Amino acid sequence: MIALIEREVVEKRAWLTHKEMLDLIAIAESTPGVIALNTATYVGAKLGGFWGSLACSIAVILPSVIIIMAITPVLQKFGTNKYVQWAFWGIRSAIAALILNAVWKLFRSIEKSVVSYIVMAVSFALALLSVFKIIPVDIVFILLASALSGIVYGFFKRKKQAKNTAAEPSSSKHQISAPGEKEADK
Repeated sequence: MIALIEREVVEKRAWLTHKEMLDLIAIAESTPGVIALNTATYVGAKLGGFWGSLACSIAVILPSVIIIMAITPVLQKFGTNKYVQWAFWGIRSAIAALILNAVWKLFRSIEKSVVSYIVMAVSFALALLSVFKIIPVDIVFILLASALSGIVYGFFKRKKQAKNTAAEPSSSKHQISAPGEKEADK
């Protein structure tokens, strides 16, 4: 779903930038619920407020509900059929490839630094340790720790930039703004 949503809202319609999509996925992953629904709700809210979020949420849920209602009787009757089981094996394989595609696109769009590689590696290791029940770590804590490391990294990066800017002779045109701060707000 992430790959489909990204292709539709970023590449085809340009409703969001790649950075906004990356931020959106981070938010949608860290909030309770299905990522596709969270993502669609956010995009709908950005484009059409409350009614947009409601319409997008229904539009994401409805096809799945209809398909599940249509396919359930068939699966109950033919679920033990070897061809049906093979078909689901193929579907699971394709889903794994689509998830890897989404991961690759996200990886390409993040800021590359030593810190980002460390956060990715530690998060991946903790997630694997959790999946294999070696160290039971809730995914929420991995996300919170990653967010905290991003905040700390950003704080020190901004502090270093401010120090470097203060050392320049004409620093007025190179002032660092907080995210969302405009030149007129300074």
